[in-house]
Amino acid sequence: MKTHIFRLHPGQNFKEEIDKYVVQNNIRAGIILTCVGNLTKAVLRMANAKIIKTWDGSFEIVSVVGTVEAGNSHIHVCLSDEEGKTFGGHLKDGSVVGVTAEVAIGEIEDLEFSREFDSESGHKELVMKANI
Repeated sequence: MKTHIFRLHPGQNFKEEIDKYVVQNNIRAGIILTCVGNLTKAVLRMANAKIIKTWDGSFEIVSVVGTVEAGNSHIHVCLSDEEGKTFGGHLKDGSVVGVTAEVAIGEIEDLEFSREFDSESGHKELVMKANI
């Protein structure tokens, strides 16, 4: 596995910059290894719902997990507020980096991820193929 580590700066769009990095580095199959930092705006889709919520403030990034490939990502995030209360969900475009976001992605060089419609779930789901 090849490791990519990069830092995002205040005001940058969190998800969009991760997606841009993945495309620029032609990552065909990646996993978010870790991320620490802060957001001043969080835009998340709630579990099993079409509800998208937006929070403005100062939020510590407690955890980020996900799969990424050039042109697509599936990322979940857990955040905490100034009282230590946590909340999380499916990361959407529009979340904004506060102080910093230090992102580590593991690139699995012998795989290629794609998304294909799954009639059982009704969504585009992860498909893994050997990248030989």
